[in-house]
Amino acid sequence: MNSFADQITERVKAEHNDNNANRWTQAQNVSDRLMRWVFAGSAVLVSIIIFSIIAFVGWKGVRTFADVSPLEFFFSTDWTPSQNKFGAFPFLYSTILLTLLSVLMSLPLALSGAVFMAKIAPAWMREILRPATDLFVGIPSVVYGLVGLTVIVPFLAKFNEGLGYGILPAAIILAIMILPTILSISEDAIRALPGRLEEASLALGATRWQTIWKVLLPAARPGILTGVILGMGRAIGETMAVFMVIGNSPQMPKSLLDSTTVLTTAIVKDMGNTHYGSTWNNALFLMALMLLLISLFLIVVIRIVAKRSELK
Repeated sequence: MNSFADQITERVKAEHNDNNANRWTQAQNVSDRLMRWVFAGSAVLVSIIIFSIIAFVGWKGVRTFADVSPLEFFFSTDWTPSQNKFGAFPFLYSTILLTLLSVLMSLPLALSGAVFMAKIAPAWMREILRPATDLFVGIPSVVYGLVGLTVIVPFLAKFNEGLGYGILPAAIILAIMILPTILSISEDAIRALPGRLEEASLALGATRWQTIWKVLLPAARPGILTGVILGMGRAIGETMAVFMVIGNSPQMPKSLLDSTTVLTTAIVKDMGNTHYGSTWNNALFLMALMLLLISLFLIVVIRIVAKRSELK
C-alpha cells in the first residue's frame, strides 16, 4: 500500500512539475514573441523617421530648381540671395577641401598612435593612453572652436596681414577632433590581426619596423579605411567649431587663409534670415540634402569595405 501511494504521489509531483514547465515555456514563448514585435516595431519606427527626414529635406531642396537651374546652383560661384543668385559651388568646394585636408593632417598622427598603442607601448601605458585618447571625443565642439578662435587664429594672423580665418585653422581643429576616431578604430584593426602574421614575418628575418609597415598595416587596411571614412563623416558634418574659425564669407577661397564658408556653416548662418518656402530657404534645404547624400555615400562605402574584409 505504501509503495502504491508513493507511486501516486510521485506521479502527481511529476505531472505538477510538467504543468509548471509547460506554463513557464508558454510564458517564455509569449515573452519572446512580444519582444520580437517590440524590436521589429522599433526598427520600423527608426526607418520611418530616417526616410521621413530624407524625404522632407529632399522635397524642400528639390523645389529650389523651380527658380534656380541646377547648373547655376552647382557650378556658379555667385551667392547673392538678395539678387536671387544662388551659386553654391564655393560651399561645396570648401567642404570637400576642408574634409580632405583635415584627414590628411590627422591620418599620420592617428596611424602612428595606433601602431604605438597596439604593438609598442607596454600594457600599463596603453591603459592610460586609450582613455586619454577617448576623452577627446567627449569635448564639446564649441570648446574646440573657442580654442581655435583664441589660439590658432591669432597665431596664423601673424602670417596673413592680421587675418587668420580660413580653411587652415578649421582643418587643424577638425584634424584634432577626428583623430580619436581614426586612432581607436585603427588600433582595434591592428590588434585584431592574427599573431601568426607577425610571427611569420619575424621568422623570415624581417625587422620589427618592416613587419609593421609591410605586413600588419596592409593586413589592417580595411579597418583603417573604415576609421578614415568615419572621420571624414564627422569632419563633413561638423558645424560649430568650423563656424567659429573659417570666417563665413560666401566666396571661393584662393588660399588656405582666405575667409570662406562650407555647407554646414552656410546653413547655420543663413537659415535664421530666410522665410519658410522661399527660394533662399529651399536652397539651404538643398545643401542639407547634399550633406545627407554624402553621409549615405560614406556609409555605403563602409559597408562595402567591411564585406570585402570579411571575404578575405
